[in-house]
Amino acid sequence: MRKHLYQDGRPAHPADQPDNDDMDFRRCIKNLSDNPGAEIIRYGRRKKDILSLGQGEGDAPTPDFICRGAEQAMATGKTLYGPVLGHDDLRQEISNYYARIYKLALPTNRIFATSSGTTAMHLALTALLEEGDEVVAVTPIWKNLLGAVELMQAQFKEVPLRSENGIWTLDLEALFDACTKNTRILLINSPSNPTGWVMTSAEIKAVMDFARARNIWVVSDEVYGRIVYDGQRAPSFLDHATADDRLFVINSFSKSWAMTGWRLGWLVGPARAEKAIRDIALYDNMGPPTFAQYGAIEALRHGEDFISAQLDLWRGNMDYMATRLAAQDRVIFTPPESTFYGFFKIDGEEDCLAFARRLIDDVSLLLAPGCAFGRAGQGYIRLCFAVSRDRLSDALGRLERAIT
Repeated sequence: MRKHLYQDGRPAHPADQPDNDDMDFRRCIKNLSDNPGAEIIRYGRRKKDILSLGQGEGDAPTPDFICRGAEQAMATGKTLYGPVLGHDDLRQEISNYYARIYKLALPTNRIFATSSGTTAMHLALTALLEEGDEVVAVTPIWKNLLGAVELMQAQFKEVPLRSENGIWTLDLEALFDACTKNTRILLINSPSNPTGWVMTSAEIKAVMDFARARNIWVVSDEVYGRIVYDGQRAPSFLDHATADDRLFVINSFSKSWAMTGWRLGWLVGPARAEKAIRDIALYDNMGPPTFAQYGAIEALRHGEDFISAQLDLWRGNMDYMATRLAAQDRVIFTPPESTFYGFFKIDGEEDCLAFARRLIDDVSLLLAPGCAFGRAGQGYIRLCFAVSRDRLSDALGRLERAIT
């Protein structure tokens, strides 16, 4: 920290120095909006007996065939620097994956492997945003996405989903009306964390047409695109985009393949973005870990049975959770059409952050407060049900004790 001096040059006494230790850091860091989700996780970690279903992570370990791919890569010396945008083998495998699952032909010069989906988001925003630009975001949405906008010294505007009888919908006219001459990006997460809302193909086409006409970029977080309970995958913005459209699509290996700790993701964009993303990644992190990429290749090649089994588990857990919560008069919950989150309200608990703290204090249960996902999430609680039935039952039992 910068030393503070008296006028004669002598160091000031510590008691006379300013209290704010962050005075040497950028203003945008000091002014980052609160992250209630991160706050409640820190609060809960102080308890040794905490049961946490507050993060977006299942309890299944990464499958052996994926681990063996990385182990084999290490054993054969693939532990050195690699290409900044990922090995050609991985970029080609992602292209093959889109051809097989999405029926889309994406050349590898549109595919950029990244060290996590979060990194993919930061690379996209860094490439696009200037100070003072505006991002219009559909919320509720993961707070890290909005925080990344703030770090770029841009502004975000929330367009909340509407909830009627537990069904979440997007008012397209409200989304379009929110855009101004300063709007640079439409930021959309579908399937949605935390609501489980899935954008329809017709809605995606309408947004793509609007953005194209207004020269606005679309940044689409499609990390949960395979975690749907009707069909093989969710509609994608790539279904309705041309190769040159102003579109970035973010994806990750974390959720579908149980690889949260691997920190691997990818970004799809127009071919003309390849140089810009490479230049930014060069100074940001030098690219994803070399050997881990070979585990990711195995995930894409051989992961369909694992995804199917996980969806069976999660569907059963969702139904079980719905039955348990339906027996509680105060709980308002509708099963989601995607993701592995229950997003619900409890009658009389409008301050979801205070309620989340109380769950920790009273029953040692950590759940995410809905206010962590934007204004539209206020009053909600998010529970991750991508866990064993025993852990889910334990968590629901603790929740029931807390509200009765």
